[in-house]
Order: sequence, then C-alpha cells, then structure tokens
Amino acid sequence: MTKLTEEQKARRAATRRRKEAVAAEAKYERVEARHMEWRDSGAHLAREELEAGDACRGCGLSVMDRLGGWPWPEDRAPEEQTAYDAAEADFRTSHPDCHSHRWSMSGSRSTHCGLCCPPPPTHQSQIEAISAILRGHKPKSEELDLWRLTLTCEHMVHRTAHRSHSRWTSRVVECPQCGRQRGVVEAEKLESAASACG
Repeated sequence: MTKLTEEQKARRAATRRRKEAVAAEAKYERVEARHMEWRDSGAHLAREELEAGDACRGCGLSVMDRLGGWPWPEDRAPEEQTAYDAAEADFRTSHPDCHSHRWSMSGSRSTHCGLCCPPPPTHQSQIEAISAILRGHKPKSEELDLWRLTLTCEHMVHRTAHRSHSRWTSRVVECPQCGRQRGVVEAEKLESAASACG
C-alpha cells in the first residue's frame, strides 16, 4: 500500500472536517425544525400539567411517574433489573434513528428522547437561580481569546471564547452574512480579545 504524502493527509483531514461540519449543521437544522413543530403544535406541557401527571405529548409516557429513580446497577433487585432492561429495550425500539440525548425527571423512571419529546418546563426557582448566575458573571476581556472560524458556507466569522478553551467547541455558529446557523469547518485561535481590541 502506498504511503500518503503530507499533502494528501492534509487534504483528507480537511475533507473529513468539512463532512463533520455539514453533518453538525444538518443535525442543528433537524433539531430546530422539531422545536418549531413543538411550539406551533402546543406540545410543551405547562408546569401545572407536568405536576398533575399528564403524559408526554411526544411519546405518551408519564413525565413524572413518581416511582423513584432507578437504583444503581449494583443495588438493583433481580426484578428491578428485569424492568430496567425491558424499559431500555422499549426505548431503543421506539427511537432507533433519533441519535439524540435522553432526559428524565428526578424521582421518575420514564426516559424521554431529546428529539421526540418536548423538554419539561423549567420551574420558576430554577429560572431565578440560572438568571442570578448569568447576571453575576461577565468575563473580563483579558480572559478571552479571539478565534477565526471558517464555516460551511465559506464565510469567516470572529468569535471569542474563554482562555481556558484549548480548542473551539461549538459545532455550529450563526453566519451574519447567510443569516442562519452554519457548521464550523476550521477554527483558528488568533490572539487574546484584549490585545485585538487594544
């Protein structure tokens, strides 16, 4: 087998990065389309409906079944393990091609698909706690690095990220020229944002 040249390796790596960026963009669009569908159809449960035990409007399972969470594997009785295995098999059968995260509520054993099931409403106390964290933190300019991102549309955009990031992690960002989210093909750290501004 012929050994690849450095140029061939670089070309293959660039092709792979582009393919991954296009896939990330497509996944983002798929998820956004589902979110719009949930919004337009009124699929989200209200907090009162959730607490009353209404079923998920995506899969029909209870959101809060109040059975308690599953014990750790080493703590499960044989009948609990059998029930867990059956629930896992049902989930895999119901969502074979979703390739999404799962979610569940504390104190409940039912598991929901991130693509098929609208997320539960956030409790007001959670909203307040998250808001307080976000209000209380604004990074200083000297803590930020400037990145140049090349997108699937071939446009380049600049974004900042905290210095602690050794690589760019967002798979998609908004392209101001296209007016939509695009996959990130290349990410190059340029300099600290503070030195770029000064």
